[in-house]
Amino acid sequence: MKAGSGDQGSPPCFLRFPRPVRVVSGAEAELKCVVLGEPPPIVVWEKGGQQLAASERLSFPVDGAEHGLLLSGALPTDAGVYVCRARNAAGEAYAAAAVTVLEPLAPEPEPQPAERPLPPPGAGEGAPVFLAGPRSQWVLRGEQVVLTCQVGGLPAPALYWEKDGMALDEVWDSGHFVLEPGRAEGGPGVSLALRILAARLPDSGVYVCHARNAHGHAQAGALLQVHQPPESPPEDPDEAPKPVVEPLKCAPKTFWVNEGKHAKFRCYVMGKPEPEIEWHWEGRPLLSDRRRLMYRDRDGGFVLKVLYCQAKDRGLYVCAARNSAGQTLSAVQLHVKEPRLRFTRPLQDVEGREHGIAVLECKVPNSRIPTAWFREDQRLLPCRKYEQIEEGAVRRLIIHRLKADDDGVYLCEMRGRVRTVANVTVKGPILKRLPRKLDVLEGENAVLLVETQEAGVQGRWSRDGEDLPTICQSSSGHMHALVLPGVTREDAGEVTFSLGNSRTTTLLRVKCVKHSPPGPPVLAEMFKGHKNTVLLTWKPPEPAPETPFIYRLERQEVGSEDWIQCFSIEKAGAVEVPGDCVPSEGDYRFRVCTVSEHGRSPHVVFHGSAHLVPTARLVAGLEDVQVYDGEDAVFSLDLSTIIQGTWFLNGEELESNEPEGQVEPGALRYRIEQKGSQHRLLLQAVRHQHSGALVGFSCPGVQDSAALTIQESPVHILSPQDKESLTFTTSERVVLTCELSRVDFPARWYKDGQEVEEGESLVVKIDGRKHRLILPAAEVRDSGEFECRTEGVSAFFSVTVRDPPVHILDPQEHVFVHAITSECVMLACEVDREDAPVRWYKDGQEVEESDFVVLEKEGPHHRLVLPAAQPPDGGEFQCVAGDERAYFTVTITDVSSWIVYPSGKVYVAAVRLERVVLTCELCRPWAEVRWTKDGEEVVESPALLLQKEDTVRRLVLPAVQLEDSGEYLCEIDDESASFTVTVTEPPVRIIYPRDEVTLIAVSLECVVLMCELSREDAPVRWYKDGLEVEESEALVLESDGPRRRLVLPAAQPEQGGEFVCDAGDDSAFFTVTITAPPERIVHPAARSLDLQFRAPGRVELRCEVAPAGSQVRWYKDGLEVEASDALQLGAEGPARTLTLPHAQPEDAGEYVCETRDEAVTFNVSLAEPPVQFLAPEAAPAPLCVAPGEPVVLSCELSRASALVFWTHNGRPVQEGEGLELHAEGPRRILCIRAADLAHAGLYTCQSGTAPGAPSLSFTVQVAEPPLAKLVSELTPLTVHEGDDATFRCEVSPPDADVTWLRNGAVVTPGPQLEMAQNGSSRTLTVRRCQLDDAGTVTARAGGTATSARLHVRETELLFLRRLQDVRAEEGQDVCLEVETGRVGAAGAVRWVRGGEPLPRDSRVSTAQDGHVYRLFIHGVVLADQGTYGCESHHDRTLARLSVRPRQLRVLRPLEDVTVTEGGSATFQLELSQEGVTGEWARGGVRLQPGPKCHMHAESHSHRLVLSGLGLADSGCITFTADSLRCAARLTVREAPVTIVRGPQDLEVTEGDTATLECELSQALADVTWEKDGRPLTPSPRLRLQALGTRRLLQLRRCCPLDAGTYSCAVGTARAGPVRLAVRERMVSVLSELRAVRAREGDGATFECTVSEVETTGSWELGGRPLRPGGRVRIRQEGRKHVLVLSELRPEDAGEVRFQAGPAQSVAQLEVEALPLQMCRRPPREKTVLVGRRAVLEVTVSRSGGHVCWLREGVELCPGDKYELRSHGPTHSLVIHDVRPEDQGTYCCQAGQDSAHTRLLVEGS
Repeated sequence: MKAGSGDQGSPPCFLRFPRPVRVVSGAEAELKCVVLGEPPPIVVWEKGGQQLAASERLSFPVDGAEHGLLLSGALPTDAGVYVCRARNAAGEAYAAAAVTVLEPLAPEPEPQPAERPLPPPGAGEGAPVFLAGPRSQWVLRGEQVVLTCQVGGLPAPALYWEKDGMALDEVWDSGHFVLEPGRAEGGPGVSLALRILAARLPDSGVYVCHARNAHGHAQAGALLQVHQPPESPPEDPDEAPKPVVEPLKCAPKTFWVNEGKHAKFRCYVMGKPEPEIEWHWEGRPLLSDRRRLMYRDRDGGFVLKVLYCQAKDRGLYVCAARNSAGQTLSAVQLHVKEPRLRFTRPLQDVEGREHGIAVLECKVPNSRIPTAWFREDQRLLPCRKYEQIEEGAVRRLIIHRLKADDDGVYLCEMRGRVRTVANVTVKGPILKRLPRKLDVLEGENAVLLVETQEAGVQGRWSRDGEDLPTICQSSSGHMHALVLPGVTREDAGEVTFSLGNSRTTTLLRVKCVKHSPPGPPVLAEMFKGHKNTVLLTWKPPEPAPETPFIYRLERQEVGSEDWIQCFSIEKAGAVEVPGDCVPSEGDYRFRVCTVSEHGRSPHVVFHGSAHLVPTARLVAGLEDVQVYDGEDAVFSLDLSTIIQGTWFLNGEELESNEPEGQVEPGALRYRIEQKGSQHRLLLQAVRHQHSGALVGFSCPGVQDSAALTIQESPVHILSPQDKESLTFTTSERVVLTCELSRVDFPARWYKDGQEVEEGESLVVKIDGRKHRLILPAAEVRDSGEFECRTEGVSAFFSVTVRDPPVHILDPQEHVFVHAITSECVMLACEVDREDAPVRWYKDGQEVEESDFVVLEKEGPHHRLVLPAAQPPDGGEFQCVAGDERAYFTVTITDVSSWIVYPSGKVYVAAVRLERVVLTCELCRPWAEVRWTKDGEEVVESPALLLQKEDTVRRLVLPAVQLEDSGEYLCEIDDESASFTVTVTEPPVRIIYPRDEVTLIAVSLECVVLMCELSREDAPVRWYKDGLEVEESEALVLESDGPRRRLVLPAAQPEQGGEFVCDAGDDSAFFTVTITAPPERIVHPAARSLDLQFRAPGRVELRCEVAPAGSQVRWYKDGLEVEASDALQLGAEGPARTLTLPHAQPEDAGEYVCETRDEAVTFNVSLAEPPVQFLAPEAAPAPLCVAPGEPVVLSCELSRASALVFWTHNGRPVQEGEGLELHAEGPRRILCIRAADLAHAGLYTCQSGTAPGAPSLSFTVQVAEPPLAKLVSELTPLTVHEGDDATFRCEVSPPDADVTWLRNGAVVTPGPQLEMAQNGSSRTLTVRRCQLDDAGTVTARAGGTATSARLHVRETELLFLRRLQDVRAEEGQDVCLEVETGRVGAAGAVRWVRGGEPLPRDSRVSTAQDGHVYRLFIHGVVLADQGTYGCESHHDRTLARLSVRPRQLRVLRPLEDVTVTEGGSATFQLELSQEGVTGEWARGGVRLQPGPKCHMHAESHSHRLVLSGLGLADSGCITFTADSLRCAARLTVREAPVTIVRGPQDLEVTEGDTATLECELSQALADVTWEKDGRPLTPSPRLRLQALGTRRLLQLRRCCPLDAGTYSCAVGTARAGPVRLAVRERMVSVLSELRAVRAREGDGATFECTVSEVETTGSWELGGRPLRPGGRVRIRQEGRKHVLVLSELRPEDAGEVRFQAGPAQSVAQLEVEALPLQMCRRPPREKTVLVGRRAVLEVTVSRSGGHVCWLREGVELCPGDKYELRSHGPTHSLVIHDVRPEDQGTYCCQAGQDSAHTRLLVEGS
C-alpha cells in the first residue's frame, strides 16, 4: 500500500474464532484466534467487561496474526466468557469464547486442615456441564443396552433422552425401555440412565441426553448399532435352507437404469412397534458396502442406493419389513441397460497396501476414443498422485502413495458416459474409512464411523487440526465413533481420524435450516403513569416461538423519523419507561417487536405519545475564566442530557429569550448558546471593571458558578501561538499572518535573521491586529525562517518553497517481479513531470549506477535495469519522486528448468470442429514462450488463440480442422514442450438401422443390405462372419451419398450369415438367412419300393430330383453310406443313383434316398445261387509229398456259410491222428501235419449231403522228398512310397537254395535290397520303396517257383508350414516360404499368382532346400502386389503380398555441432532416396542460400554449411522433406575475451575525478579491477561502467589514499599495473571573515571566499564544530562559503573559524545581551474558590530567561502543590487544590524586574 494515498486501511477481521474450552481444574486452558487488519490491530482480552492484564497465571502469546490467551492452573473461578477485542484506525471487531473448568472425575483426597478445598463444579450457579457422557455401543439383537450420563450444574439440571431427534415415548412403547435417574456415586452431579430391555434392529440410531437449567442447555450423544445374530446351521444337513423372504404374490415392478448410473429404491413402512427392515437381492440378504448404501431419509423412508450399476447388479430387490404384528414385502426388478459401445476389457477390482501403489487397467474398442478417470464423482486429473497412461487402446491409472482415503470406487468413462467400474481396497490400519463428505442440517446429529484392523487401538479425532472433545468420542473393539449432537455452523470443517501414520478425512458441511421469524407481541397498550414516566404493557405472540426470544423496545421523538432502541427484556408484561431513558425533553412514541435467533417479528406501535423530561447531571462544570482587557470571556459546561437552563451574572438572571443581550444599556454585552447538552455564555469585550464578576448556571438538578478575572492587556501574539511550518509550491501566493492583541501595533518582519525589504516580490501589510507578509509568486530561494517581531515577542514561520509535488502515474500498486538467474529485469516508473528528480532505493539504501544496475531516463519515464539479474539482486526496490513512492519486490530464482508440465511428449487426438487446448505450465508466471507448428511460428487469429494465465500458457484451437494436425512446440530458451495433434473427421454415426436387422430370403433371390451414415464421404467396411468381404459377381458393394449397400444378386444358402457394416465409430448388424427352394423327389412317384436281385450281381437304385442341383443322402439300414469300390454313388442332371457292382447277399436291406424335404425307400433283397466250387475248374492234379511233410488241401466255395464233408477213400475224415479241418470264409482246408503212406489216397470235399451235390477230389501220393521245393507262396504287397516291402516264403528242405528275381532279373543284394534266411523261411526286403520299384517278385527253389506283385502308392505331398501374408515397401526384396511334410521331387510343387503360373521375370526366382521351398522377388514394385500360392498335387496354400509406396527415411541423421564464435558449422544427413528436395531451417525460420549459408544435395546426401557464426546464431537446425523432419542443435560458443587496449598511468588533483579505461574484444564480458592487488567493489565514490567494449573505472573526489597501482583482468587476460598519482590541491583564502557585533535575538552572517570551487570547508564557533540545523545554516555558493546564525544568545559570543584544507580564516562574534524584562505581569489580586486551581502567569522579554517564584519571600519548588510551567517567554505558576492557608502574596522575579500578586481564597 502506498503511503499518502488516502486509504484508511481495513478494519479488523477474525479469520479464526476462539473455540470454547473445557478443562479439568488445575489444567491449562488456552484460547486462540487469528485476526487481520490494516494497520495491524491492537488486541486486548476482557472478562466481565474488565480488561485482563498479564500475571503469573495469565499470559497473552502472539505469533504473527495469531493471538492467544494462556491460563495456567485453571480454577473454577476462572470459568466464564472471555472476549477478544481487536481495534485499529479503521474499525473494531470482537469474538468471544467460554472457558469451563471441570472437577476431576476421580475422588479427591481429604484436604489438609490448613487448606480449604476448591468448590466442586456445580457448587456455584452455572449452566449444565457433562461430567461423563454416554458411550457408543455395538450389540446383537435381543441384548440389553444401558446408556448413562452424568451432569453437573446448579440449580440441578433436568435430564431427558431423545432418539434420532424424537422423544422416546413417541418411538417406543413404555415397556421397551426404563429411565433410571440418580446421583453419581461418590461424585457431584446428577445422572440419568436409559435401559433398553431387549434391543431390536430399529433401535439402531443416535441417542442424545439433554441437560437444561435456568443458566443454559447442554447435550451429549452416542451411537447404538443393533446387528442380527449369526444364523446357526440346520440340524439336518440335507434339509434345504428356508427362504429368506416369502415368495411374491404379484409381479414386481420393473426399473430400468443405464449402466454406470445410480439406482435408488425407497420403501416407506409404518407400524408399531417400529418394524425391522431388511433388503434382499435375488433372495440373499444385502449388506452395506461401497456401492450399496442403506440409510433412512429425513421423511422416515428406508432407502437402498446402488451406485454405478453394472450388468451383475440386475435382479430382484426386495424390501422386507416385519414386527411382532406381521410382515410385508415390496419388490422391484432391476434391469441394467448395457450401452452398444462397450469396453473391450473392463476394470477389475484391485487391492493395495497403504503407502504403496494400485494399478487400474481397461481397454477401449478404439485407441482414438478419449477417456476420463473418476474417483466416485470426483474427476481425476493427471498428476504425480494419479498417473494416467494411454498405450494404444489400453487405459491405465496408477495411484501412488496409497492412503486410507484412496479406498473407494473408481471409474473410467468414455464418451456417451459409458463407464467401467472397479473397487480399490487399501489395506492398512484403517479398514473402513470416513465418507468423502457428510452433509448435515443445522441442529441434526452427525455420526462418523471408522473401523480399524486391530481392536482396542486408540485413534485421534480432530477438526481443522484441533483435537475434538473426548466426550463425543467412543471406541469398542474395532469400531470408533464420533457423535456430534445438534450440530451448528461452528462444527463444520475437515474432520480427521488419525491412527499412527494412517488417517482418513471427511468434509463435514452443516446446512442452515430456514426458520420463520417469531410472531409479533399482541395487545400492546400505553398508560401515562406518574410524573415523567410511562407504562407499556403487551402479551406474548401467538403461537409462542419454539426457540428462546426477547422483546426489543424502541422509541421515536415526535417529528423525527428515526427509531432508537431503548432496551431489551425477556418476559412480557408491564415495563415503566422513566424520563431518564430519553436524551432530551420532548414527546415520544414507542414500539415493540419479538427477536429470536431466527429473526425479528414486525413491530407493534403503542397508540399515543408521552412527554418525558430527562434528569440532568453535571458532566463538565464551569471553570474560572481569566482574560485580558477587551477580550471575550467564554463560560461553558456540559450536562448529561439536553435540557434548558438559566444563566446568572452577579446574581442577576440573564434573558435567554434572545440569543444576544446586555446587562444594562451601554453595559456588558453577552450571548447565550446551546448545542445539544453543551451550554455556553459569551461575554463580549470585557473591561477591567468587570473583573471579579460571578457567573452562575441553574437548571433542574444542577447549579454551578465561576469567576471572571480581567488582566491588563500587554501586547502579545494571538496567533500563531507556536512556530508554524508552512510548505508551498513555486509560483504559489504565500501569506504569513501574525495577529496581535492590540490594533495597529507596529511590528517588523525578518527572514533568516535579516529584516526584510519590501518590493514587488515581497509585500508587508497591516490590517488592524493582523500583520501580513505576502509573497505574490514564491520561489525556491524564498524558503527560510520568517519572524514577526514586536516588543520582545515574536511569531515564527518556517517557510519551505518547493517545486510542485511530483506524482507517480505508474505503477499505482505494489509491483511483484519474478525472474530467473541471468534474466534482464526492468523496473519502470512514470512521473507526471519530466524534470522531476527521481531516486531509487534498494532495501532502504540509495541505488547508484554500476555495471550491475543501470538507471535510465526517457522523458517522464525512469527505469532501473538489472542486465543480468542474480539471486542477491532481489529485494525491495523503491522509486522515490517527491513525497510519493513506488514499490517493487524483485525475486530472482535460480531454476534448472522452465517447463513444469508436460514432462514428456503429449499426443492429442481430436475430431474436426472440436475444441483443442494445448497447455504448458511454466515455473514462472512472467516467462514468455513461443508457439510453433511444424517448425513455423504460429500467428494468433480467431481460429488460433494464445492465452496466458499466471504460469499457464495455452494454445487454443476453437474449431479444429484437419489441416491443424501436426507437431506444436511451446518453446522457451532451450526448452520446449511437444504436442502432436491428430485431427480426424467426426465419428461416423449410423443413422439407419439403429437396431439389428434380420433378413430371410430364398435361394437365388436378390438380397440388399442398406446402411445410412451421418456423413457422405465416410468410408465403411463390410464383414461377413468376422471376415471382410471382397466384391465379386456374387457380391456387389454400392455407395449412394450417405447410403451404403451390399447386394447379393442371386443369393445362395452358403452366403447367409452375420453381416456387419463398420463405419469406424459405429456399426450396423444384419443377420441374413438364405433358404433353398423345396427339394423334391419326382421319380419314382412311390415313396417305398420292394426290389429283388440275385447275388452276386449288379444292383442299381435310381431316383430323380428337382431342382436338378439338389443334394441327396443315401442310407442303408439307417446308416449313411459312403462311396467306395463296392458301392458307387452317381449324379447326372436330376438323376441320383446308388450302384452295387458286385452285390452279395449281405448287401440286402433298406436303402433310403433323402433330400432336404423328401425321401424314398428301396427294400432290396438278394437271392443266393447254389453252392459251387469256384476254383479250380478242372480236377486238381495229384499231390505228391515226401513222408513227414505237411499236406494242405484247400478249396473255395461260392458261399462262405456252406457246409462241406471230407472223405478219404470213400470214408469220412475224422479230425485227429494228424488231420485237421479248417474253414476260413469261403475256403475249406484239410491239413495233414506229417504225411505218411497211410495218408495217401483220394480225398473228396462234398458240398452238402444230397445226392449229386457238387464235390471236389484231391489225390495225395506219399513218396520220397524231392531235392528242393517251395512250401509256401509269396503274397502280393502294396506299400506307400518311402516304406519298406518284405516278401517271405518257406522252402523245403530248410537248407535249400532260393533264387530271387525282380521283373525277371536276378536280385543282387545291396543297400536297397536285403535278403535274409531264418530256418526254412526266406525273405527279400525292398528298402524305401519308390514308384519305379513296382513290379513282380519271384522266388525259385529247385524246380518250383512262386511270384507276387509289388504295388507302390505315391505319398501325399502336404504343406506343414503354409504361406504367410507379407507387407513390404517398394524396392525391398521379398521371400515367400513353405515347408512340406516330405522332400518332394523336382517339380513336385509349383508357384502361382492369382491362380496362374508365375510369368518369366528376372526379378523372380525359386529355390528348394530339403523340405523348404522359397519364392524370391527382388526389388518389388507396386505391380507385384497380389495373391501368391504354392501348389502340390495334394495341397495348396495362398498368401497376400502388399506393397506400400517407398517411405522416406533417414539413414544417417544430423548431429549436434558446437563451434566458436566466428567459425563455420557443417550439417550433413543421408536419406534413403535420391533426388529428394528439402528445406533447411534455423529456429523455425527457413534458410536461404547466401554468402554465409551454402546448401548442397548429392545423391542421398544433403549438406548445410554456415559460416561467420555469431552467438545469436545458436539454435535448432532442421531439415524437412515431405513428412520427414530431422533436427540438430547448433551451439556457438563465445570467443575468449582479450584486452585490446589497457589503462594508462594517470595523475589527478585531490578532489577531482580519476578515470581509468580499457577496451575489450567483446562487449559482453565482466572485468575485475584491482588496486594494489586487492579487488575493487562499487561504492558511492567508485563507479564501474561498461560502454560497449570499453570498461571504465571512475574514482570521484580523489584523496591521497587513492594513489597506488591499478590493474584490470578479464578471464585469463590482464592489463596493468598502471600508477595513479594524486597531487594535493592548493587552497587559499581570497576573502577573509569579518567580525560581527549583534544584539541578543538578532542574526549574524559570516562569508569567506576561497580559490577553489570544489572545496569542502568546515565551520567552528568557540572551538566547537558547527552542523546545519536549528539556528545554524551553512551553504556554499561556488567559491563562497556562508554561515548564518539566527536568534543569537549571549553564550554564542566567541571566535568563528572557517577551515578549507590548509587555508583558514577567523573572525569574532560579539553578542550584546538584552536586560530581562516583564512584558506582561500577573494581576495584583486574584480570588479563587476553595478546592479550585489558581494560575499566575507572566511573560518576559525573551525566551529562555530565568524566572523565580516566591511566596512571602520563600522560593517555591515544583511538587504536588506547585507546578512551574514555561513556554517560550511565558512562565506560569499553578497552585493545585487551593486551601485557605494558601492565601498570601506571591512574587515573580525576572532579572531585575519583579511583580507581586495577592491571592484571596473564598469559601469554607
